[in-house]
Amino acid sequence: MKSYIYAMKRIVSFNVNGLRAAQTKGLSEWLKAENFDVVCFQETKMDATMADPDYFQELGYKSYWHCAQKKGYSGVLTITKEEPKQVQMGFGIKNYDDEGRIICLDFGSWTLANCYFPSGSAGEERHDFKMNFLNETYPWFKKLVKDKKNVILVGDYNIVHQDLDIHNPTRKDNPSGFRPEERAWMDTWYNELFDDAFRLIHPDQQAFSWWSYRAGSYQKDKGWRIDYQSISKSISKHTKAYKHHKEIRFSDHCPIEATYDLDNSE
Repeated sequence: MKSYIYAMKRIVSFNVNGLRAAQTKGLSEWLKAENFDVVCFQETKMDATMADPDYFQELGYKSYWHCAQKKGYSGVLTITKEEPKQVQMGFGIKNYDDEGRIICLDFGSWTLANCYFPSGSAGEERHDFKMNFLNETYPWFKKLVKDKKNVILVGDYNIVHQDLDIHNPTRKDNPSGFRPEERAWMDTWYNELFDDAFRLIHPDQQAFSWWSYRAGSYQKDKGWRIDYQSISKSISKHTKAYKHHKEIRFSDHCPIEATYDLDNSE
């Protein structure tokens, strides 16, 4: 009979809006103090060749980068204490892979995906690009869950799901990130593939992960929840805690942390 050994894993997702900027604001000190198991960064805005190869290694982490071809743009990075058994970068779809949007780490009995979904706030052309991304990558995500079964998919989704996830749900200007077609996509995402780890722990709590730099939005807590940790329904019962690190201001986003009791066996 197979034996199961479970261990608590603290996993953080954080859109740093520029990794080098976050490093000047105390990132390494925060990581050292918290000692997370895995940290998933989005919008690194740098190429791995520009990074200090010892920076994360000295903190006890192995680093896995997926960078955009365009300099100073997009990019995801996952750092982990435990070495994965397999690493996959990209969807196999050039338009999105050129922008460095996903890394998957396979730990044997569970898989962690770090994804930076496109923003559509720059205009209708980018909103259309975002909707194409959602529709064209959904089959890939669906296959990932089918093949790997136990998946945690974290990142900046750039979408508000429920009215509770935005400070002003009655707004009428129809911004990208709060449009009906995006929110309907999220409904399907959570009905069919995943559970929202935050809502498993805090079903009725209002908490935000992003605040505009304008008009004192952070100080007034006028924010959006657009960063998520999604967990396969097969292992969603292993979600034990969830926290928004609102006090960390290295970016216009805050880090989101979940604790999972995960099987370490293969």
